[in-house]
Amino acid sequence: MMDIVTAMGWNYVSTLASEGNYGESGVEAFIQISRETGGVCIAQSLKIPREPRLGEFDKIIRRLLETSNARAIIMFANEDDIQRVLDAAKRNNQTGHFLWVGSDSWGSKISPVIRQEKVAEGAITILPKRASVDAFDRYFRSRSLSNNRRNVWFAEFWEENFNCKLGMHGKRPGSLKKCTGLEKVGRDSSYEQEGKVQFVMDAVYAMAHALHRMHRELCYGYPGLCPRMASIDGKELLSHIRAVRFNGSAGTPVVFNENGDAPGRYDIFQYQITNRSMAEYRVIGSWTNKLHLKVEAMRWRTGDPSLPASVCSVPCRAGERKKVVKGVLCCWHCERCEGYHYQASEFTCELCPYEMRPDANRTGCVPIPIIKLEWHSPWAVFPVFISMLGIVATSFVIVTFVRYNDTPIVRASGREMSYVLLTGIFLCYAITFLMIATPDVGVCSFRRIFLGLGMCFSYAALLTKTNRIHRIFEQGKKSVTAPRFISPASQLVITFSLISVQLLGVFVWFVVDPPHTVVDYGEQRTQDPVAARGVLKCDISDLSLICSLGYSILLMVTCTVYAIKTRGVPETFNEAKPIGFTMYTTCIIWLAFIPIFFGTSQSAERMYIQTTTLTISLSLSASVSLGMLYMPKVYIILFHPEQNVPKRKRSFKAIVTAATMSGKLTQKGGDRPNGEVKTELCESMETNTLSTKTTYVSYSNHAI
Repeated sequence: MMDIVTAMGWNYVSTLASEGNYGESGVEAFIQISRETGGVCIAQSLKIPREPRLGEFDKIIRRLLETSNARAIIMFANEDDIQRVLDAAKRNNQTGHFLWVGSDSWGSKISPVIRQEKVAEGAITILPKRASVDAFDRYFRSRSLSNNRRNVWFAEFWEENFNCKLGMHGKRPGSLKKCTGLEKVGRDSSYEQEGKVQFVMDAVYAMAHALHRMHRELCYGYPGLCPRMASIDGKELLSHIRAVRFNGSAGTPVVFNENGDAPGRYDIFQYQITNRSMAEYRVIGSWTNKLHLKVEAMRWRTGDPSLPASVCSVPCRAGERKKVVKGVLCCWHCERCEGYHYQASEFTCELCPYEMRPDANRTGCVPIPIIKLEWHSPWAVFPVFISMLGIVATSFVIVTFVRYNDTPIVRASGREMSYVLLTGIFLCYAITFLMIATPDVGVCSFRRIFLGLGMCFSYAALLTKTNRIHRIFEQGKKSVTAPRFISPASQLVITFSLISVQLLGVFVWFVVDPPHTVVDYGEQRTQDPVAARGVLKCDISDLSLICSLGYSILLMVTCTVYAIKTRGVPETFNEAKPIGFTMYTTCIIWLAFIPIFFGTSQSAERMYIQTTTLTISLSLSASVSLGMLYMPKVYIILFHPEQNVPKRKRSFKAIVTAATMSGKLTQKGGDRPNGEVKTELCESMETNTLSTKTTYVSYSNHAI
């Protein structure tokens, strides 16, 4: 019965027994086996009193319904109790709810289920496996009143079997028919061999074999009982009974195990209602040391082959662990493994390794997908578009300057320094492609080199220019002697000296921490593991990035300071004012960059936002320099060549004096008419020009 319950998947059942040795010992054995196997829990264990009171069976049904999930009822009860339990279930409208599992006291008997067919439908019962003994049939059918007088109950059986009365002393006073004595068993009445005949015969034979064996051992060669055998006790006889082994009346071996039990051989029945609305017991399996069950032959409701459940809790789904109710192993609550946890066992959830996440069913872990900034991403398309425009524009300016290399405007711009600055602008645009390219050792190496190099080229050149202008006009206030290191060669040396500091820092960085790629699983480790991604990137921290750009930013700030100091230089003498505007705008761009870059450090879109912000900031700063310093010159070169002619020569002293006067007069301009200021400046310039006309320099950066 335990094997049947287990095969059905029923782990939560109740037991019901008739009070007495048979019922109580049967239920006790079932409960003991359930504890040993551990697969079945007993919801309730109820007894039917020997003398039940009125309403006792209705009370039993109500108690069974208190644990309604325990639909399977294990019954060790007599026929009358079985019938009354079924009747009570019917009265309480529980037809089809309970799943009855009856012992051999129910077996395949009709009397317990008469008029209870619907409520008993689907009941599973067992009977010891039996075989009809043909010799007994021949013997019993040959019995008559004349040849079976030794059986004192045979006359009563005769009247009952043939529904007649034997003479004046018959046992059936209400019967009008008189027995003739010529009736024949099996001919004049229905006959079916009792199923336990085989076991009764084998039991008698077992006793006979035991006595025979005992006699042979204790009284060998002595006819009848010898004195040794006359005084034996029951234990000695029992040992001989357990030792017998012979083929029984049905041809099956009769043996006993160490506990004195015969081998269990059972037929398993199910009470089914056929399509013709006829109820009958059908064999659905057998048990001989193990269960053989034909599940496909079972029927629970008319025409319904589906298997009903009798469980306290439904099985947890994949990815859920069982939280067992204290004291009841078959009852639990299902808790889903949350976050990055997966179902490691039936009762536990464990955390996936850091680089992995739970699979769709949460029954294991799978690697977290690795992503990078793709070229087709909107975060990349816009920076690339700006960079391509900038590279085209920068290339156009370089080609124009090379084509008109000897014209006054190109020479006045300082050709050598212009090419250095344009190189830096080009690198600022080109770094966008390195920042978006798939990270590997090569890409990471070039990122370290060129990330700050473009800005360093640009601001080193601009710083050298603004410092040169400042030194020239400061020197002019003291003497007419030109300051040192203002020649083009000197300017290039100063510029590349400043650039070499950046390259030296990058070289040290390479030595201390060689470039390599990493997969950052923390950047996009969202609460929902489905959205988690590992980010493939170069091993460049925010601090390293700022250090790489820090030197260029320092050059930019210093250049801005010099631009402020030279703001008083007239625009007719130099490009100091465009440089100043360039630096002011660039500072604003990078001041906006800092909060955006660091403010998104905790964002799930950090990689995209920071890369896009950095590349656009570099492109914008390059665009400002290109637009303010070179586009006006290109415009004049291409569309107003008449303005691209040499200006008159001026002395160094005249230029410096004019600049000095310009600063003074500008301060006094609030007290004079606008025309007076301009007149005074022009007169001063003209006077200085005449007095120092032997010393000339061209109106260009070469001259200054």
